[in-house]
Amino acid sequence: MRKTGFYVIFVLIAGLVISSCANRGTPSGGNKDILPPTITREVPDNYSTNFSGNEIRIYFDEYIKIKNLSKQLIVSPPMDPAPEVTPMSSASKYIKIKIKDTLAPNTTYTFNFGNSIVDNNEENPFSYYTYVFSTGNYIDSLSVKGLIKDATLRAPDNFVSVMLYEVDSMYNDSIIYNKKPKYVTNTLDSTTTFTLQNLKAGTYKLIALKDANQDYQFQPKTDKIAFQEGFITVPVDSAEQFTLKLFSEELEPRVINPRLVSGEKIAFAYEGNYKEMQIQVQSDVPNTFQHRITKDSQADTLYYWYKPRLETDSLLFQVTNNNYKAHFAVPLSEQKRDSMNVQAEPTGTINFTEDFKLTNTVPFTNLDRNKVRILDKDSVAVAFKVTLDSLENRYALKFDKTESNSYAIQILPEALTDFFDATNDTLNYKLTTKKYADYGNVRVILKNATYPVIAQITDNKGVVVAEAYSRNPEPIDFRHLKTGEFYLRVVYDTNENKKYDTGNFLKNQQPERISYYKEKLDIRANFEMIYEFTLF
Repeated sequence: MRKTGFYVIFVLIAGLVISSCANRGTPSGGNKDILPPTITREVPDNYSTNFSGNEIRIYFDEYIKIKNLSKQLIVSPPMDPAPEVTPMSSASKYIKIKIKDTLAPNTTYTFNFGNSIVDNNEENPFSYYTYVFSTGNYIDSLSVKGLIKDATLRAPDNFVSVMLYEVDSMYNDSIIYNKKPKYVTNTLDSTTTFTLQNLKAGTYKLIALKDANQDYQFQPKTDKIAFQEGFITVPVDSAEQFTLKLFSEELEPRVINPRLVSGEKIAFAYEGNYKEMQIQVQSDVPNTFQHRITKDSQADTLYYWYKPRLETDSLLFQVTNNNYKAHFAVPLSEQKRDSMNVQAEPTGTINFTEDFKLTNTVPFTNLDRNKVRILDKDSVAVAFKVTLDSLENRYALKFDKTESNSYAIQILPEALTDFFDATNDTLNYKLTTKKYADYGNVRVILKNATYPVIAQITDNKGVVVAEAYSRNPEPIDFRHLKTGEFYLRVVYDTNENKKYDTGNFLKNQQPERISYYKEKLDIRANFEMIYEFTLF
């Protein structure tokens, strides 16, 4: 009996030890923390009035950290210098805001942290926490709401700043270029709507910016802008919402630092509309002096080519473009000239609607069509026409193409001549066409349209792959389109110049209206799809 009792006790103890070891070796995991941190205290209290300090502390029930504060934190009205928020790189149970700016009297300030506050372990966000105080004896409580759109794209950018400038004795249109707004908010990365809160009654200019450097000032070269025409008066009707369309302004024309880049080739970097740019030499040049102007295919640069080589230290130029006029002295030196380098496109397959194009590093001056032949797969000569776009420095060979055919294009020696009198060696190109059934066709029927319009088919990035101009209510046909998913949009050509015109803030000019068809176009091989597009 004593041995049996001892054995039972031994077994019980061993079982408890094994069970204990097993529990330690197999973690249960528990429930995942999905709750955001909670504020336990704010010093001074949120929505305090008669605020006169320079430090704010917000305490939490667990360790938190701050992420992407530069994008997420919106302080309205903006402070300069910006407040210091700590800690930035380590976990803490509180946030400290150190105010460095001199606060305006009788003004309500808001700190919207967006999604920057997260708990330390699971990074659950404490979303859109706002701390508010007033330097006066009450909190301003009015608001303005609205929607952000893009003038040309299906969806607007994220992180769009929406701002109100107070219309007082100091207001003028140029204030958006050099002053910060009275109030500001941001759409952040999750919505296209905005709400400006804690506003004071008054008259304001409503602006939105896709603000590249986040300084709340408009730089036309890098920023998109949207604006509400006229002024708005706060308070507004509680049901009223403003719609702002972002657009990129066309820059005012100007030339930047022209310089010699190779032998007898001067680069004029520019901004604005290059097609109206006039570049005229002002120096005394010989009677044999010639020049050409071409555009860089990749950069905003015009090239001024000249000959013969000049025995002078510099050339003087006058550049004009509408109301723009400037003078430049360009130093010269002896450099190697660019040489002929002919490029062709397309290669491989050519669409029935495409032209065969030739470009060169040096301006073309002549194409001898007697030294150019196009033969189909049966060695039958194909008739063609030639056009030259001198600014783009591009020859286009236009010819009719049939399905499932091949075309041999031969350009014999000295068929092409460039500005420096260089000529080509023999050039041979081979192109093929697909079957008509390999492509899709689209017919667009517009309803309730105001003509003229430009109908465009774009890819998912807004790049136009086909377009048609229409002045009358008739079907618009797009033929021989590549298969895939595309988008349809219509430009209202208000000024009838056959192109989309963007807006201009100082001219109080909104961009021309663009409407997108709500669904994707599913372009299939050997199908003709018909889309009815009702415009509003």
